Amino acid sequence: MTPAIPSTSLELRSLVTEQGTLELSLVDVPVPVPKPGQVLMRVEAAPINPSDLGLLFAGANMDAATVDGTPDRPLVTTPLSEGALRALAARVGRSLPVGNEGAGTVVAAGDAPAAQALMGRTVSVAGGGMYTQYRTSEAAACLVLPEGTPARTGASSFVNPLTALGMIETMRREGHSGLVHTAAASNLGQMLVKLCLEEDVPLVNIVRRPEQEELLRSIGAVHVCDSSASSFKRDLREAVAATSATLAFDATGGGNLASQILSAMEAAASQSATEYSRYGSAVRKQVYIYGGLDPSPTILTRTFGFAWNVGGWLLTPFLQSIGPERFGQLRQTVAAGLTTTFASSYSSEISLAQVLDPSVFSQCIKQSTGEKVLVNPQLDGAGA
Repeated sequence: MTPAIPSTSLELRSLVTEQGTLELSLVDVPVPVPKPGQVLMRVEAAPINPSDLGLLFAGANMDAATVDGTPDRPLVTTPLSEGALRALAARVGRSLPVGNEGAGTVVAAGDAPAAQALMGRTVSVAGGGMYTQYRTSEAAACLVLPEGTPARTGASSFVNPLTALGMIETMRREGHSGLVHTAAASNLGQMLVKLCLEEDVPLVNIVRRPEQEELLRSIGAVHVCDSSASSFKRDLREAVAATSATLAFDATGGGNLASQILSAMEAAASQSATEYSRYGSAVRKQVYIYGGLDPSPTILTRTFGFAWNVGGWLLTPFLQSIGPERFGQLRQTVAAGLTTTFASSYSSEISLAQVLDPSVFSQCIKQSTGEKVLVNPQLDGAGA
């Protein structure tokens, strides 16, 4: 029997206060009534992605956080620096819901046939505010999971899968023939390895530890470069030369990794040059920064000629650029591969209250490989 729909539910909120602090708390919110074209989903699984951390923690020093309240209703408070406060001026005083994506069961629907057709189905949604017990969504925005698929399986069906697909789509649209990817042992990186193998796309994977290299090779990765190895620069040059990769997606952002990738691309291009140019090779080289694992400045040591570019890449603008028809096709590709190419794994499943446990948010901030956390808002209080 389907549980009765309550009048209120819990939602995780992030607030930047006028006193210069960040407050994380659980608040009671009314359970919304779906409009004609909407559905009401009981949220049963929502991952904590790196892209959620900026809104959730607002760049605050979480090592200085204090926790008050009760185990079921914790209140986390931590100071913000003056620089962070200036950057967050538009957020001051606004209690914001958090969580990019999630999945659950449709428990109510508006009168529109498209909404009614989803009653009782398990769907996934990427609409923000997913760290909540109940969430409305437009029926057209829902990805309907195959019958019998648990919410856990579909919880991460948007951000990582569509980013992996978007990288390959961008490569083809811009005329490149191979890819370089950093932080490649992540859930996203493993998806990209599988996808590139399926689509015969040459891929260079950059990892940070030997065990991460072993992990990727175990799922079929051919070119894996460990940035902690003394031979990293040589290994990277050789891998780029073997794949002719001229496009990179960098999840680290800071430091000199983007520069090293461009230099490797230039070295590979120079090997086939038929004449010398003081401006370097004419081969176009592109690095897109799409993450900020390293918050330090991006350092470019210009040893790669003039035919290069470094820019930012975000999933939402990319999806807007390809139009609704192509977006729909990519979503169906994801749905078909949820248990194979686009499968996600989680190290733990926690309640909303547990997100505010210092040991949990410290783990999330570290963003360690194999430590992805899944939030189940239907779990009770401080324990699963």
